[in-house]
Amino acid sequence: MRVRIVTLGCRVNQVESQALARQFAAAGFSVVPGGAADVVIVNSCTVTAEADRKTRQAIRRLRREHPDALLVLTGCLPQAAPEAAQALPEADLVTGTRDRAALVSLVRKSLADRVRRVSVEPYGGDEAFETALEADGFDARFQKAYLKVEDGCDRFCAYCVIPRARGRVRSLLPAEITRRAAALAANGYREIVLTGINLSRYGVDCGLSLADAVEAADAAAGDFRLRLSSLESDLLSLEQWERLARCGRLCPQFHLALQSGCDETLARMRRRYTTAQYRAATETARALFPGAQITTDLIAGFPGETEAEFAQTCAFVDSLGLLRAHVFVYSPRPGTAAASLPGRVPAAAARARSRRLAEIVRESAGRIAQAHIGRTVQVLCEADGAGFAENGLEVRLPAGARVGEIETLRIVAAEGERAVGAWETKSPPERRF
Repeated sequence: MRVRIVTLGCRVNQVESQALARQFAAAGFSVVPGGAADVVIVNSCTVTAEADRKTRQAIRRLRREHPDALLVLTGCLPQAAPEAAQALPEADLVTGTRDRAALVSLVRKSLADRVRRVSVEPYGGDEAFETALEADGFDARFQKAYLKVEDGCDRFCAYCVIPRARGRVRSLLPAEITRRAAALAANGYREIVLTGINLSRYGVDCGLSLADAVEAADAAAGDFRLRLSSLESDLLSLEQWERLARCGRLCPQFHLALQSGCDETLARMRRRYTTAQYRAATETARALFPGAQITTDLIAGFPGETEAEFAQTCAFVDSLGLLRAHVFVYSPRPGTAAASLPGRVPAAAARARSRRLAEIVRESAGRIAQAHIGRTVQVLCEADGAGFAENGLEVRLPAGARVGEIETLRIVAAEGERAVGAWETKSPPERRF
């Protein structure tokens, strides 16, 4: 039986899809990237209304492409909005984000009797980290692997539906992190990215902290470097930052989610820091990791955001010297506190604000690329002619760069937000095989 898995959304979803592929392969299914399939699984996202739209669009398109296949809808959308998922008649089997290890069994039952099933169990608050969901294969072109070490979120920001889609915080224990990191390194992955739904909350369920997770990964055998996915600036103490700085493999690039550069807007968002506290976190990171770069997330057009508040955000973002930002237009999510807030920003104005924020960050990234001219960096080479330095700077590769390897390059120019790399010796180093 052929199984195709279509993934929407974040890196955690991608990791989980890889783990599902591993489980189906172990159960005797043939996992295919496309083409004809007997089972098609859509691993959904629900972080924005646009994500929901893409999920519905994917379900309908895949039903047309695979009229006789068992079509499975799983992931965050069904978990957060089971009634909406159930209302999609194209899906033969609907499950959520709980107990994905049971999906193979559910698929087999549905293949046998062709009875439509909606099996979305709510979270009870006492779930453990789903250790059975382990990924071991990623895109070999990049030699970069994502290691999920945390699931769930208990922050309940005003705009976010994810706590409902993912449940409370659960953490992978350090010994298992070390084992999995070593296994990924043994499979040839040169960069391992620790990821989670709210990575900064790692360990809150078992008396540990993110520093424990990073130290566990850093202790693994192998030739690789470490990177962290999105972090919350207010959840890392100075003691944790200092411990992170002692982890020799950790890359000096930190994605600190900001969302707004205005304290009044942050308060309405139910974010638990001020702009002053956020700036202090960036300064700590840069002091402890020389050359560190900061990336972030931003939301434009949050309810009640006035022109004056948006101007504050623009000024604050411009002052941070950011390398990159994911800029989102605010999207109301049913059941969240923000959905009923007054002062809705017109869609056209919100989109214009989004473009302005993206422009500010692009200009900042261009200055950073220019500032790197003459410097030497370590670049993980990817298959599209570019790669990323240890601090997250995107670098165009010279001829002869080996995909999947970490090469030492000198920055000789900048092309907008991207730097241009060259060999120190004006030619690729001699290869020994």
